[in-house]
Amino acid sequence: MLNKCFDAQTVEPKWVAAWEAGKLGAADPSRSADPYVIMMPPPNVTGTLHMGHALTMSLQDLMTRLQRMRGTTALWQPGMDHAGIAVQAIVDKQLDREGTTKEALGREEFMRRAWAWKAQSGGTITRQLRALGASPDWDRERFTLDAGLCAAVRQVFVQLYEQGLIYKDKRLVNWDTKLQTAVSDLEVEPVEVKGHLWHLRYPLENDPDRVLVVATTRPETLLGDTGVAVHPEDPRYRHLIGQRVRLPLTGRCIPIVGDSHADPEKGSGAVKITPAHDFNDFEVGRRHDLPLINILNRDGTLNEEVPAEFQGMSVLEARRAVVAQAQAQGWLERVEDHTLQQPTGDRSKSVIEPYLTEQWFADAARLAKPAIEAVAQGKTRFLPEAQAKIYFEWMRTIQPWCISRQLWWGHQIPAWYDEAGQIYVAQDLAAAQAKAGAGVTLTQDPDVLDTWFSSALWPFSTLGWPEKTPELAKFYPGSVLVTGHDILFFWVARMMMLGLHFMGDVPFREVYIHALVRDETGAKMSKSKGNIIDPIDISAQYGTDALRFTLVAMASPGNDLKLSRERVEDSRNFVTKIWNTAKYIELKGCRAPADFDPSAVKNPLNQWILAALAQTQARVEQAVGIYAFNEVAAALYHFTWDLFCPWYLEFTKSLLESAAAEALAE
Repeated sequence: MLNKCFDAQTVEPKWVAAWEAGKLGAADPSRSADPYVIMMPPPNVTGTLHMGHALTMSLQDLMTRLQRMRGTTALWQPGMDHAGIAVQAIVDKQLDREGTTKEALGREEFMRRAWAWKAQSGGTITRQLRALGASPDWDRERFTLDAGLCAAVRQVFVQLYEQGLIYKDKRLVNWDTKLQTAVSDLEVEPVEVKGHLWHLRYPLENDPDRVLVVATTRPETLLGDTGVAVHPEDPRYRHLIGQRVRLPLTGRCIPIVGDSHADPEKGSGAVKITPAHDFNDFEVGRRHDLPLINILNRDGTLNEEVPAEFQGMSVLEARRAVVAQAQAQGWLERVEDHTLQQPTGDRSKSVIEPYLTEQWFADAARLAKPAIEAVAQGKTRFLPEAQAKIYFEWMRTIQPWCISRQLWWGHQIPAWYDEAGQIYVAQDLAAAQAKAGAGVTLTQDPDVLDTWFSSALWPFSTLGWPEKTPELAKFYPGSVLVTGHDILFFWVARMMMLGLHFMGDVPFREVYIHALVRDETGAKMSKSKGNIIDPIDISAQYGTDALRFTLVAMASPGNDLKLSRERVEDSRNFVTKIWNTAKYIELKGCRAPADFDPSAVKNPLNQWILAALAQTQARVEQAVGIYAFNEVAAALYHFTWDLFCPWYLEFTKSLLESAAAEALAE
């Protein structure tokens, strides 16, 4: 017997437990039914549920449950990502509070501590997803540092290396001077700061009385300048191309080059080129064969490549010192206020420096070609379609992918070095030793792989690759990927590249990019703004069904969601309406017979509501097919609120109390 009033905190946990006990999400690869596969974007082991997770979970759950109703073999693959930098930062903070460091602890003990933290605190999002009724195949849950996934990562690395698609090179990377590691673009946040634009005079080598004025927001990097660029068609400067200027403080003479990177409309039109400390300058330097002078240590202090008086200074200290000398010596022309976007580490909150260092790289340009062709040929379709254009633009200009990180938590790179520095890439030490020969002392590369490297294998590593498993044969490629646009490049594109390379087919047939969940004013949710709406709190207050229905109802293609508590409260009222309806039906003793045949119904009232139900079902299935989830919710709401409850139920009330009840059952 249903309770008189709907209590989400009582009802919902009971059904979650029942679904898990009954293996609702189990996907059996031996079934003959067609497969339907959604790979859950693996949340970080360090994370907690936010509204973006709640949205994508609600959509994936809806789609998977519908496929189960249709009789397909539906796999919704769950799992977690080891989140290299995030976990390392947490353990580093623990050690800092204890007055020690990872170096003092040693790698083996540090890894033990990291695994202990993961066992204690990891998987918070997974537990929260379970509480919110997500129904993936929980028995298949995977972790990117599971033994099987580690074997897949090593296999991929070795094969790509042997094919010349992984190599070591010295290039610019995003460098976190606090964590002292390379980081991906996704881990860099632009922070708006008020700074200055300094205009500096560089005297011509052969005519010191004439100067070339350059404008820069980073005067300290002039110590690493190796050129000045002007636009080749700029009438003010084109006659100077090929001449040289003398670099203040260093005495070095550097060339003036003609390059379209210099914008005649910006600053003075002349741009200082520091190839080792600016990504654009790096490309200019390559075009004109300019030297690369790295002036920074790993911790962000200035090194021995600069005059002795600046060595050991921080970047800000060196900036002040250079500007002071420019003022004192007369080569500072003027200073302007300037607002700029300063790259900042999302974990360390320190300034991210473009830094010249030797790293492992993947040849993303070669790997991207088949992935570009696959989308162009329609093997994978993006929705909304505008996302395909963004995908093409990025993939066609893709740069080498820095895959190494100077961390300990993660997949340690399967490469060993002998005492002469010779590299041996292999699955394990024994295989590397066999390549090097007996008696050769080998040391493994201390770096680990970028988290996105192992995540890029998710669609097939979770299914047992490189073994030829029944799961791999049944569930690859996947049907649809549901994710946010923020990881289109970091995850989606890389899954496309490596899926095609190792499986010979795309990892998914469709990619649905959902919108952002914003606050009711349309502002992005953030801790600093104090406008975060916590899905767990909302669920506790209004119920999970209310939250999920709200998110689905607002998920219209291409539009961000403006979420408010009032919208969730409205959905709670809708859920309560359904409960009250079920309670009424139960009280009236209405039960559908086991052999119920809708086509045999004779009562006009029943014929009408069944026709409306059939129309609703068709509308729902059509809307799901085009990812118009808001139309799914609208169809269900309209049928329940506008047809079934106010008309059908009201008509039946009097009939159920009279002799006509028997006719109603027909």
